[in-house]
Amino acid sequence: MDDQERRDRGTAKRRKVLGDIWVDKSAASSNDFNASFYDLITRYAWGDIWQRPHFDDRTRRILVIGTMVALGHWEEFRLHVRAALAEGGFTPDDIKEILLQQAIYCGVPAANTAVREANGIIQELGLLAG
Repeated sequence: MDDQERRDRGTAKRRKVLGDIWVDKSAASSNDFNASFYDLITRYAWGDIWQRPHFDDRTRRILVIGTMVALGHWEEFRLHVRAALAEGGFTPDDIKEILLQQAIYCGVPAANTAVREANGIIQELGLLAG
């Protein structure tokens, strides 16, 4: 596969996982400084790694959300939680179970922040019952 095909496949996968609104917003912010980086992640993260056949998108989403908790990358965490709920068919209970699992392996402070951040997204999306 050449770079253009990888770029095209990566863009399509990125749209499927994160949604058109996010990808369009990201593309609109492209400039001479960051365009090479966006191209790199589109071709390699989205056009190669997310295309591999072993794990489905749901499993990859779980891995990414859990990894963002472990690393404390809250902006990326919020992006992927929102996308999982809005685009990926995840429920608040799915997110809750990921965070409970991560509390054991990443620690309560990281999970505490994750629960607070995810709760805000769930409320924002109108998915919180009672």
